[in-house]
Amino acid sequence: MALILIILGDAFETIVLPRRVTRRVRLARLFFRYTWRPWLTMVRSLSSGKRQETYLSFYGPLSLLLLLVVWATGLILGFAFLHWANGSAIHASGGSPPGFAMDLYLSATTFFTLGLGDVIPRNPLARAFTALEAGMGFGFLALLMGYLPALNQSFSRREVNISLLDARAGSPPTAAEMLRRHSDRRGLEALQQLLRDWEGWSAELLESHLSYPVLAYFRSQHDNQSWLGALSAILDTCALIMAGVEDACARQAELTFAIARHAVVDLALIFGTPPREPDHDRLPSSALSYLRSTLEARGLKLSGESVWERKLVEIRHLYEPYVHSLSRRLHIAIPPWIPESTREDNWQTSAWGRSSRLARRDHSKLTQEEHF
Repeated sequence: MALILIILGDAFETIVLPRRVTRRVRLARLFFRYTWRPWLTMVRSLSSGKRQETYLSFYGPLSLLLLLVVWATGLILGFAFLHWANGSAIHASGGSPPGFAMDLYLSATTFFTLGLGDVIPRNPLARAFTALEAGMGFGFLALLMGYLPALNQSFSRREVNISLLDARAGSPPTAAEMLRRHSDRRGLEALQQLLRDWEGWSAELLESHLSYPVLAYFRSQHDNQSWLGALSAILDTCALIMAGVEDACARQAELTFAIARHAVVDLALIFGTPPREPDHDRLPSSALSYLRSTLEARGLKLSGESVWERKLVEIRHLYEPYVHSLSRRLHIAIPPWIPESTREDNWQTSAWGRSSRLARRDHSKLTQEEHF
């Protein structure tokens, strides 16, 4: 009975309960903790680069299916133990002797509502166990059928804004590129609307990923995109504006920063990852000077250099340790502050385009060798 209640309680908290569960000892939490690390270790030892990212993307869907199998197995075992404790009061066709193996078979066929009829209960208590398990199995499977579409819808809504960020902030998205592409008057107005949209996106991310933490393991379509990378780029952009960029929707940046940081801190709490300072500074002093000169060259007016740098350091300390701890836990790369100059956006590239460029490069190299 204890096993059945543990499984039902864990499934209720994971699927039905629409709020964060603060209790640290949970079956689902232990499951993800002790399956993610071996999977990550195996993938990192067997592959690298894009193939590694592909294999890591398998974990989210596979772990969800495996968790459902663990729940179903636990319920089947629980009812089998109840039949066994009742003295294996069952009758099997063909004269098979009763025992725990036959109890387990009865429990499995009852849970999946097969109704084969080759094993039947013999006393009222065994019949009550069978009826209860049949109803529970039917309801459990129906609940899961409604749970999976809800996860897919939440994942799709999350990815829409991440894809839209491609043309607005580069691939991967960076704060410097976002401000550069919105540096004129009309661009700053568009930036305000963009930050307003990401305020709503961050709030939805907070609610969906607290209710369904498994969504954090679902990775984006492109290797250089992720929900954590996009959230970091938005936080970086808000930090730059809040540090002192004149006429650049400072109030909206504060609102977006507040809910985005809230999402990062709460998710770090859910995954048990305390804040940790990055091993390497994402924005050293030399890069900070280059960033400031780049923004000023695009016509953006910044506050005094010392004040701007001091405020930026203070704001970064509010979220970067949490972002870094989540990055290490989930093995998701955090984008830099300043983009690589040779990096193209995802919408500017294609497999055919890359193949054509490689072919032209190889042809040019061959021609030069033949000429030599």
